[in-house]
Amino acid sequence: MIDFFRSTFTWFGQPWTPDPYYRWMGGFVGETGEAYQVRFNLVARCEITEDATGVSSECFLGSPCRSEYTIAKRNLFQIPSNEWRMAFSRKSGLGIAARPSSESEEVATKSLSDYQDYKIDIRSFGETEDLTDDGAIVQATLDNDVMSVFSTYKDKGFTVTAEYPVNLININQDNPQFQVCTGPILLPDLATWTGDDIQRVFVADVAITAFDWVEFILRRECAAAPEEREWLDKVRGLDRHELHDPNNQPPGYPPARPKPLVFNEVWEMEATNVVKRVIDS
Repeated sequence: MIDFFRSTFTWFGQPWTPDPYYRWMGGFVGETGEAYQVRFNLVARCEITEDATGVSSECFLGSPCRSEYTIAKRNLFQIPSNEWRMAFSRKSGLGIAARPSSESEEVATKSLSDYQDYKIDIRSFGETEDLTDDGAIVQATLDNDVMSVFSTYKDKGFTVTAEYPVNLININQDNPQFQVCTGPILLPDLATWTGDDIQRVFVADVAITAFDWVEFILRRECAAAPEEREWLDKVRGLDRHELHDPNNQPPGYPPARPKPLVFNEVWEMEATNVVKRVIDS
């Protein structure tokens, strides 16, 4: 059982080189040749196993930040703003879906070996106990025990297990009932399986009220109304789209501004949910 708050991903980037077009590419405001390090804690894990071959891959979802200028003295948040979040396997940074699962889209993966250095530091709790009935989950909640869930389902010839902490739970003590409703987690787009890894993942939330059923709600982009885009796209401070030379524009300029993110698509399915609590030492 992963201790997500103490589990981290750290990378050491390559020395910065100027973009041929954009002045603030990636939000970087330092000097040429500088390289920054980044650390974030993990919030969820997912394991994907191809049933026919037994080949498995695991991936993780990191904590997010708002799009920012790094490392600036002032004007730290980029406006228009967006969410930056990293999903990754043991070897690659993965593409996070912006569209529904029914649509394919181009996503960019990045080999972790492209960093100067990186470290995936997964830390686990000590002794744990499976909670096998509603009453035990209710009591663990009242005792303020640390809990996680392992939700396992089968789809398209794969077995998928999502592991996530119980950050929010509802209970009925008198007639023991529980409802875990929490997130974010990540789920694989199985259509992008390469034989040993996944290329696109979905950010989702999850809800369970039983040990044999799970419901996920997936995140996607949506278009804002024109009157809302007037303020949503209004730049404050530095403009991430600013060019070195306005007369030398890259192909496809200007790129689209960030779109709002909403949770909308629901997956409901049979699953095996294993709820664990940490036993105090």
